[in-house]
Amino acid sequence: MVETLLGPTFRYTLPPLPITFPTSNRILLSSPMSSFPIPSSPNRTHPRCYSNPNLPQSQPALLVFSGGTAFNGVVEDLKSFTTRVAHVLPVSDDGGSTAEIVRVLGGPAVGDIRSRCLRLSDQSTAEALAVRNLLGHRLSLDALQAKSEWYSIVEGDHVLWEGVSKPYRETIRAFLVYFQNQILCRSEGAFCFSNGSIGNFFFAGARIFFQSLDAAIFLFSRVSDIPPESLVLPVISTNDRLTLGCELLDGTIIRGQNEISHPSSGTMVPIKKLFGSSSSFKNKTGVLHVK
Repeated sequence: MVETLLGPTFRYTLPPLPITFPTSNRILLSSPMSSFPIPSSPNRTHPRCYSNPNLPQSQPALLVFSGGTAFNGVVEDLKSFTTRVAHVLPVSDDGGSTAEIVRVLGGPAVGDIRSRCLRLSDQSTAEALAVRNLLGHRLSLDALQAKSEWYSIVEGDHVLWEGVSKPYRETIRAFLVYFQNQILCRSEGAFCFSNGSIGNFFFAGARIFFQSLDAAIFLFSRVSDIPPESLVLPVISTNDRLTLGCELLDGTIIRGQNEISHPSSGTMVPIKKLFGSSSSFKNKTGVLHVK
């Protein structure tokens, strides 16, 4: 009965990944990622903060604070101007497929970061485009069709895998399977795959496996082949759920980024103050106030 309702239970266990720093300037990972070597960072201050010696130093360096949607239209043109850009993005989006991931698995919202990573990803080869199409794919709006398509992707039978070489296929699929196992282990009710983002599922699987948002961003950046001098950084590095809220001038409290951006009432009186709540905040109330 359980198999009928939730689909097959996948048994793909990721072993511990010992990481070493050899002199060959590469990070060696044990199976299933051993065939996917990831460049290491000469600058140990941050796993993704290092410079490309072949990059013309005349390129300007930029720091961008933005949301996950509006600035995406600028990213493509900005890449032709400079790739030395650090993108600082929120982790509080509670709409779309991100909301379902947060509901069942908890943790920060990764949709905005995933979206920016895909915009920055390499498109110069057929395989790079195939990886981008896979991680950028959204499942059907119909829940049953979405679930069926998801299992086809996890099992490696979907047409989206065409053009993706074995190292990339094994790496990406391993974390998709890990994500699948995680949602089967939770008791928050059946997971709804409707309009689900494959990139979000991969991202969430990596974050839970490594227990690190930074590590998940690093892996996603390497898999999607983002220029090493282009950084995608969360506004707050946390493994906990971050919820935005606001108090209106009339005293009304509204919680959730989606409700603030797109109020169900259609209109909203002026905001008096904003706040964010997370168990990772160090004060006793777990609330960060922003006036």
